[in-house]
Amino acid sequence: MGFFSKLIRSKSVAQLQSEAGASRDFRRTMGVWQLTAIGVGAIVGVGVFVLAPNEAALNAGPAIVLSFLVAGIGSACAALSYAEFAGMIPVTGSAYTYGYAVLGELPAWIIGWDLLVEYALIVGVVAAGTSNYLQSLIAQLTGLHLPVFLQGAYDPAVPDSGRGVNLIAMLVALGVAALQVARTEVGARFNTVVVALKVLGVIVVVVVGAFYVNTANWTPFIPPLIHDAAASGGTRYGVGGMLAAASIVFFAVFGYDTLTTAAEESKNPQRDLPLAVLASLGMAMAMYLAISLVLTGMVPYNSCVDPSQAAGQCTEMILASSAPVSAVFAARDLHWVSGIINVAAVAGIASVVFAFMLGAARIWFALSRDGLLPGWFAKSHPKYGTPHRPTIVLGVFTALAAGLLPIRELAELVNIGTLSAFIVICASVLILRIRQPELERRFRTPALWLLAPLGIVFSLFLIIGWPWVTEGRFHMIGGLDIVTMWRFVIWMALGLAIYFLYGMRHSKLATVDRG
Repeated sequence: MGFFSKLIRSKSVAQLQSEAGASRDFRRTMGVWQLTAIGVGAIVGVGVFVLAPNEAALNAGPAIVLSFLVAGIGSACAALSYAEFAGMIPVTGSAYTYGYAVLGELPAWIIGWDLLVEYALIVGVVAAGTSNYLQSLIAQLTGLHLPVFLQGAYDPAVPDSGRGVNLIAMLVALGVAALQVARTEVGARFNTVVVALKVLGVIVVVVVGAFYVNTANWTPFIPPLIHDAAASGGTRYGVGGMLAAASIVFFAVFGYDTLTTAAEESKNPQRDLPLAVLASLGMAMAMYLAISLVLTGMVPYNSCVDPSQAAGQCTEMILASSAPVSAVFAARDLHWVSGIINVAAVAGIASVVFAFMLGAARIWFALSRDGLLPGWFAKSHPKYGTPHRPTIVLGVFTALAAGLLPIRELAELVNIGTLSAFIVICASVLILRIRQPELERRFRTPALWLLAPLGIVFSLFLIIGWPWVTEGRFHMIGGLDIVTMWRFVIWMALGLAIYFLYGMRHSKLATVDRG
């Protein structure tokens, strides 16, 4: 077999389906609602409690609802493609496995390597976020505080803070890993309860807040354009600001892909996975739209924390604060809701840790089972039937990252990796329709010839930015910064080195070729 042929060798869909049916690596214990809870748990977290109100204040105003709709279109295109693949190839590995079937081994490795670091970084970042909310909740309930040294990681930008280790973040990461090393259904049930608490908290915020909505705060729905050198494209608000916000909030509406990594732990994957993908995105979008309308209706989008300051001239805006939902209710003298909000925030963020650690461990397992990483990691626990080895390593790695690193900048790497996966999925499902139209598909993406290219275009625009013209000047708004792109290139270069030095020679398909 020639060099190029090795790079694009692939598993057939029939082979993957056969392996899925014969696999005994995991115990099939999860139903559609537990899978949906994993998806909702991954999607709804910081976006509800921080991202949506922050972007309303800084870029979109009440039109943050339109930003979510724009972002939702791109995300829905990818979700429908995921649903078709999940019903057709119910194998652990998500986009990596789908890429292996359609694009070949090297493209599959690239996307698997990409997703592995993105999911792990999300776990580290979100564990640190959970720590902040937990510390706030503990202080609110008991008045106790950790020693300053244990409250957060050392940050060179704030050298005199006295902080050194984020102890609670480390414990969160290790605790979630321990849950997932034990029986999957135990962790899944815990996650379902946590997600239920989060959803209940969002419902309380929306229902209580609805009684305090002043519809005058929604006018103008798209605020007039203002110039600001610090803003994306040099402006805020207007249609450009709404699109810039869409580039940001898009990253609050992905996460359903994590549930597809649990395909081999699903009781009826070809039926349940497509349902769970679409249900989790639909439920999350409903929550985002509702909470955006309520918060921008309760207070003007540009209102100040300090009521003596004029709107638009704030040192700090209510919706742009570090805890904007609590700040909105405090501004309306609804302090009793803040405790509920803190509990919901902790539950929401903890469920994101659960979902993405589950996804990372199963992608690692799939890469190892295919021979692209050492096979030692592809041994499930003899008693619990879980991928315990990659889960333990990920638990330690993410605990160290969350506890010791100031990971604000690393968090941006998550975005480009996820969008790259979306491009692969939308392209792969389209290619497979052309190559093998006769395959049985339990779920068929409607209007695929429109939606798959649309998903690719949306993802590219969200990476490079939206082309826009303001006052006769062409520029790009939104998109990812150049530093993030260079970090992504470096990580991909490391992945290519591992593939060419190890994975290409040890791949299970290479063994078949030699045999």
